[in-house]
Amino acid sequence: MTHWNHAVTPRSRPWLSGLCLAFLLAASGGAWSATRIKEVAAIEGVRSNQLTGFGLVVGLDGTGDQTTQMPYTSQGLANYMKQLGLTLPAAQVAQLQMKNVAAVLVTAQLPAFARPGQSLDINVSSLGNAKSLKGGTLISTPLKGVDGEVYALAQGNLIVAGAGAAAGGSKVTVNHLSVGRIPDGAQVERAVPTNLQEGDSISLSLNSSDFQTARKVAQAINRKFGSGIAQAQDGRTVQVKAPGNPNDRVNFIAEMEELPIESSVAAAKVIINSRTGSIVLNQAVTLGPCAIAHGNLSISISSTPVVSQPGALSGGQTVVTEKANIDIKSEPGKLIQIPAAAQLTDVVKALNSLGATPQDLLAILQAIKSAGALNAELEVI
Repeated sequence: MTHWNHAVTPRSRPWLSGLCLAFLLAASGGAWSATRIKEVAAIEGVRSNQLTGFGLVVGLDGTGDQTTQMPYTSQGLANYMKQLGLTLPAAQVAQLQMKNVAAVLVTAQLPAFARPGQSLDINVSSLGNAKSLKGGTLISTPLKGVDGEVYALAQGNLIVAGAGAAAGGSKVTVNHLSVGRIPDGAQVERAVPTNLQEGDSISLSLNSSDFQTARKVAQAINRKFGSGIAQAQDGRTVQVKAPGNPNDRVNFIAEMEELPIESSVAAAKVIINSRTGSIVLNQAVTLGPCAIAHGNLSISISSTPVVSQPGALSGGQTVVTEKANIDIKSEPGKLIQIPAAAQLTDVVKALNSLGATPQDLLAILQAIKSAGALNAELEVI
């Protein structure tokens, strides 16, 4: 007899027990520790810039683009060869079969205060149908900013952290072979000006909008450097008066960023990842009075062989058939009573006692929020 049992039983899940333990440890952490200003805010205007460029990877071992299907690979190579003084007719360019060339997109981050001559790490990603970039060399590629200006030049041998094998009709691939990296593969050609030394003040931009944090940052700066030095403009910006001399301003910023501030209690929030079933609750999450009922449905399907015997002198043949039995059992649901102002530990214990799966927890938390009993913001990512 073949037996399949698709059942959800109200037992404690190991992963949920671990989740409960993690929440209990987080809840018992005590008071919030002090952090530095540099960890909650950044100097406005001091940031990195994204660079990108179209390039070609050559020297591949027959794993490049099929150029008849990827015309921009042939066009890119033709343009590059033209710069070297070699010109091919358009008809011949369209017929090229270059299996050792691949069109790629090169990306990099240009950090603040980068100066010409400094090196940057770059990422190289295939744009066509190349099987692998392993062993290839990126030829000179200009990297441009959003303004269309060239800020760096990239070139070098790719490092591809992967392996591939194919033999006898089988194929084994480890990691992505169509993406590579070149440490120090680009050189800065142009600097991006910053406004750090302009004006008589600087602006601190908080990583997240919070009026309490903005007030604490301003108070910490004023206690250290004097009243009126810092003023909170809104929930994300703090205006700070700074020395005019460049060296004094740098010293002032370095000392200011190390000032400790007491962390504010974060707003109650529940983050739900609907794709993976992950649920994260912070310590401020509480529940109002409510009741939760959770039931389970068990479906059991069994198949039993049955011998079919024909009647005498009927001319039939004996055959074996299958008789399927389907049993659906609805187990009684559990009723959980949540007291008023329940803490995080109470919430986790209650959900753990239900034996809920990740998908069950998604539905339960959404239902509690709709009922008005979840004192937190519910965010689905």
